[in-house]
Amino acid sequence: MACLRLLLAFSAIALAAGGACGFQFEEATVDSIHRGFKNGSLTSAALVRYYLGQIARLNPQLHAVIEVNPDALRDAARADAERASGHRRAAAGGLHGVPVLIKDLIATRDRLNTTAGSFALLGSVARRDAGVVARLRRAGAVVLGKSNLPEWGNFRNAAGLDGWSARGGQAMNPYVLEVDPCQASTGSAIAAAANMAAVTLGTETMASILCPASVNSVVGIKPTVGLTSRSGVIPFTLRQDTVGPLCRTVADAVHVLDAIVGYDALDAAATRAASKYIPTGGYKQFLKAGGLRGKRIGIPNGFFGFKNGTVKHRVCKQHIDTLRRHGATVIENLDIANLSVIQNITKSGFQAAAPAEFKFNLNNYLSNLSYSPVRSLAEIIAFNNAHPVEEKLKKYGQQLLLLSESTTGIGPRERAAIHQMNELSANGVEKLMKKHRLDAIFTPDSSIATVLAYNGLPGIEVPAGYDEKGVPFGICFGGLKGYEPRLIEMAYAFEQATKVRKPPMIKA
Repeated sequence: MACLRLLLAFSAIALAAGGACGFQFEEATVDSIHRGFKNGSLTSAALVRYYLGQIARLNPQLHAVIEVNPDALRDAARADAERASGHRRAAAGGLHGVPVLIKDLIATRDRLNTTAGSFALLGSVARRDAGVVARLRRAGAVVLGKSNLPEWGNFRNAAGLDGWSARGGQAMNPYVLEVDPCQASTGSAIAAAANMAAVTLGTETMASILCPASVNSVVGIKPTVGLTSRSGVIPFTLRQDTVGPLCRTVADAVHVLDAIVGYDALDAAATRAASKYIPTGGYKQFLKAGGLRGKRIGIPNGFFGFKNGTVKHRVCKQHIDTLRRHGATVIENLDIANLSVIQNITKSGFQAAAPAEFKFNLNNYLSNLSYSPVRSLAEIIAFNNAHPVEEKLKKYGQQLLLLSESTTGIGPRERAAIHQMNELSANGVEKLMKKHRLDAIFTPDSSIATVLAYNGLPGIEVPAGYDEKGVPFGICFGGLKGYEPRLIEMAYAFEQATKVRKPPMIKA
């Protein structure tokens, strides 16, 4: 991969430059970056050089980044020039001049590839930037590169994901290397945790933001489906697909969320429906240290099955006490109807509907590319058969790809399965929250992800602690559609009250 080889040259520049005088690069936040821009201690170019150096130093071990943007330094210089000239885009702040690493499912119309971690799509050309990338560029953000993901592993290995992708290799947890970094936005989460990017973007269908956020001790926001555009994003099922940030702090994640939400004519139905949830003045106004006060938070049964005496058991009890101490009303021992069915992807209907949805959505994405080596799921399967070593076909197979290819559209069986998932959500967590007038449900790790997935409900994952082996774990605030403002209030207040996160001690 030529772009990654460029890092050897970039890193020498970065290490020689050291950085802007007086600016603390490690754990830099969006707010501290803008202060650095304002007081002259930082430039966008210096910031990009720092992250390129971090990637060059750590990526050979962590495999978080598939490709860096060869134009990142040029784009950073443009941002610096805009700031010097008083350009209105620079004056607006936001993500102007801030380097963003994006998941390799999210298309860019530049010299970067968009491949879902597969060699099959290497060299494909998108007609335009994905909707969220277009918004980032309009805000003046610098696209730093693409993050690794085991996306094709999603379909190779029905037993689960292991952080491996054909192009990106085996992604590693920066806290405990032998621990699976979890699910398809893993590269973005690792990069954020290890200070390889200022902020990052991931996508989620079911747990792919929340799970890597938990295991890599970062904040992940899974927005209400439709709040962020999915145009130009390699899809799975548009009923559940959503794009959201993975960052080191709640405030940074909210900065990114503010930049990427909104209507997109290329994802019109979903973004139009969700636009009503976007608050006037954006989401930063909900970063309130007292955001837990007056909130009603439910603790559902079936998620806190930790053994007595373990770190997770003790810490989660402490965190529930923290909610109460900071003014929340906590209602425990609540039951989500049919939870065991919801969490079983076969019984819930997901496994019946998703393969057909995936085939239809992927073929549609591929057909709209300006150029692609493959134009259909069938051609991807043929590519994998022709390149079994590169794609590790012997180890992973492609059973779910084959299952998807065997489907013939969204027929009565699939529609019945989709209806069942909607009913499970409506009569489960949604009914529970309405009945008890809850602002959020509070659960450990990403265990609530399936419950939130079927009807596109939002969640925010926040670092909560580290177990006996030093492996991070998080907690999740989940809510109903459009509940992002109150979830942000609670997540931010929890973060400020606990201040759990610590950077990994990873060494190159």
